[in-house]
Parts: sequence; structure tokens; C-alpha cells
Amino acid sequence: MYKHTLIALIVHIFHVTVCTNVKINFREKEKEVLDQILGQGMYDARIRPSGVNGTDGPTIVRVNIFVRSISKIDDVTMEYSVQLTFREQWLDERLKFNDFGGRLKYLTLTEASRVWMPDLFFSNEKEGHFHNIIMPNVYIRIFPYGSVLYSIRISLTLSCPMNLKLYPLDRQICSLRMASYGWTTDDLVFLWKEGDPVQVVKNLHLPRFTLEKFLTDYCNSKTNTGEYSCLKVDLLFKREFSYYLIQIYIPCCMLVIVSWVSFWLDQGAVPARVSLGVTTLLTMATQTSGINASLPPVSYTKAIDVWTGVCLTFVFGALLEFALVNYASRSDMHRENMKKQRRQCELEHAASMDATSDLIDTDSNATFAMKPLVRHPGDPMSLEKVRQCEIHMQPARPNCCRSWLSKFPTRSKRIDVISRITFPLVFALFNVIYWSTYLFREEAEES
Repeated sequence: MYKHTLIALIVHIFHVTVCTNVKINFREKEKEVLDQILGQGMYDARIRPSGVNGTDGPTIVRVNIFVRSISKIDDVTMEYSVQLTFREQWLDERLKFNDFGGRLKYLTLTEASRVWMPDLFFSNEKEGHFHNIIMPNVYIRIFPYGSVLYSIRISLTLSCPMNLKLYPLDRQICSLRMASYGWTTDDLVFLWKEGDPVQVVKNLHLPRFTLEKFLTDYCNSKTNTGEYSCLKVDLLFKREFSYYLIQIYIPCCMLVIVSWVSFWLDQGAVPARVSLGVTTLLTMATQTSGINASLPPVSYTKAIDVWTGVCLTFVFGALLEFALVNYASRSDMHRENMKKQRRQCELEHAASMDATSDLIDTDSNATFAMKPLVRHPGDPMSLEKVRQCEIHMQPARPNCCRSWLSKFPTRSKRIDVISRITFPLVFALFNVIYWSTYLFREEAEES
């Protein structure tokens, strides 16, 4: 009897030891759980989940996104391209399962069609595609308490209406809008995930913009078919001004200054001054057309249009200034010729009068003396009249501008000298007004 009891005890201990050493295959348990909760007749993906606490209210879907990169922001087409990881999370109590004491943390699916999915779409999308290298970049995680997490990597080209009045000193707000297509707010509501709904990759680099900040908001829309839930995130981009300073503003300033070189050239150097004026004018026109080619044809005036227009006006004004100088030079030559001719006539007339006076004085039959028609400088009567005029005339006040301009006898030279001072001063005044106006407007819009 004692022997049979000992044998039974040994068999029992051996059986318990073998059972404890056998490992459970949880991968097979996952298959069993999936077959159990998603089996035929057990789950219908066409029916939306219940509301909070199993009520008949709307299904709550929480959304968060991770911005991986922003490849370009196009001013002409007014669009931007972004690559992001998009995530949605909701509760579907029909998908609850036994986690075997915490050993099954979640189940993973790669087929979105097997469970109910929110009908979210991007309302301002132009183009978009999924990523399928090497495998489709998508997964669905089902947690033991029925929570579902959907994650996918997508690339989108989205419209971004821009206001270019301050270009290139502007800031642009580009939105990302997500809304329900078919389910109204009575059945489906989108909410931003609490905490940090939008994340941006570190060291995000854009060639001509800087992402200053982003804001999340709601944008529910009402139509004649009902109200639809909508989420949006606004990305605030600031345009990098250093590129435009080097490529546009400094070259335009240099062209304007080069056009002023003609003021310092001799007025007789017609080929040099004409070539310089025409070359700078054509270069400035080419620069302006190149700038406008990279921008959309908007109906309002941009800040860059004011700059290029004024610079083009200064270059064109320098060319017109030479035309005026050339005309004044020819007028001065004509006036100088007329003075020479008049002076020669006066000398000839004075010589003839002196000859007539000598003939009268030497005539022996003359009984009277005739007063000469022309007074000589040493004549006492003429000196007396000059003194009387000096007494009655007031001394003229000295004028520094007139005295300075008197150093340049010809009108053409005076025009060149005045242009050397006037053009730089007016251009400097324009720069003060331009930068103060648009920089203050930029700060006002930012605030």
C-alpha cells in the first residue's frame, strides 16, 4: 500500500513538472484571438462603433500627426508638399480580447479593410500617395480593451492661398484640413489628441522659408446634408530674406549706382554715355522680368514691384538726363556762336564809327564839333553816370548756390553737377521710406 502511494506521488510530480516546462505559443494565441474577434459572423466592418460608454452617441476619433518633411513651397502654383505620419485612435468595444495576463499587449494588422475605419479625407489636398517601399507603410494595432490605433505614412501636395503684398518680406499661413466625408457629427466626431497632437521633425530645413510655429484648431462645416467634423493645423512660414537681398536688392542697387556714372563722364562722350544708359536699362528690365516670371500674375502691387519699378525709373531717368544734357550742350554752343557773331558786329560797328569821327575832326571848314556817339571808357561823363547808378543800386545779397553754380558756366555742366547730388539723395530717401514702410507693416501683421 505504501509502495503504490509513493509511485502515485512520483507520477503526479513528474506530470506537474512537464506541464510547467511546456511554453505557450502566444503567436498561435494571437491567431486564435483574431479568428475569434474578426471571424465570419462575429464582426461587421460596415457598422461604426458605439459612442462613449457603449451609448448611441457619435464615435470619437482622436487624431495626431507627425510632420516628417516639407519638401517645397511653390509661390506660382500656391501649394506646398509635405510628408507626414498620420494616426487615428478610437474605441471599438467589439474588439475586446483576453490579454493572457498582460502577455498580449496588442494585435497588429496590415489590412485596414478588416476593421471599421473613419472616412477622413484632406479637404485642401491636390495630390497624394501612400508609401509601399518595401512593404506598405501602414499598421493597425488592436489593444485588449478595444482601442484601435491606425498609423500610415503619406505624402501630400496641398493648396496654400498666399497674400503676396509684402513679398519678399511676407509671412504665409498654410493649412492642413482633415474632415469627415460621409459621417455627420451625429455619428462621427474628430478631436485632436490631448497633449501634443502635432509633432515636427527636428532640424526641419526649408530652402527659402522657416517654420516659425503651428496652431491646431477645429473647422466644422455645415452643408445642406448636415454638419461634418473637421480638424485643421495652421503652419506659419516666414520667408528667408537673405536670399532675396543677395539675388535681387543688392544687384538692383548696383545697377542704379552704375547708371549714375554717366553724370561724371564728359558731355561730349556720347557713345560711352549712351551705351552705359542703354545697357543698365536693359539689364534692369531683364532683372524685373525674371522676378515676375517666378511669381503668379496677381492683381495687386507687391513690395518687390515697388522696388524694381523705382529702380527702373532711376535708370531710365539717368538716360533721360543725358538726353537733356545733350540738348543743353547744343543750345550752349548755339548761344556761344551767337555771342561771338554779335561781338564781331559790335567791333566792326565801333571801328566804322571811329573812322567817321576822325574824318569830321580833321575837316578845316568845320565850324562846330560833334559829340562822339560812342563813349570811351575814360570819358568823364560816362564815369559820372556809373557812379550815380552805383549809388542808386542796392548791393546784391550773396547766394551760396548761385556762387557755386557760377563756377560752371554752361547749362549742360550744371545739369550734370545737380544730377550727381539729386539722384543719390532721392534714392536714399526712397530707401528710408521703403524699408520703414514695409518693415513696420510686417511687424503689424505679425502682431
